[in-house]
Amino acid sequence: MDGQLLTLARMARRLGVTQYWLRNEAKSGNVPCLLAGTRLLFNPAAVEDHLAAIAAKSTAGDSEVGHG
Repeated sequence: MDGQLLTLARMARRLGVTQYWLRNEAKSGNVPCLLAGTRLLFNPAAVEDHLAAIAAKSTAGDSEVGHG
């Protein structure tokens, strides 16, 4: 990681989500971001690590649920 920050549009494209979704998640505190004036900026490694942790937690919770 070279310390690069991505704009909302570039981060959304990298994640394969809409800008609308990413903006809402960032503003609600569900995705880490920096606010520079009125612009949201994203550290790609921090966002991807955060979302991977959420996915892992969700997957672990699914395996503990009984089916049947």
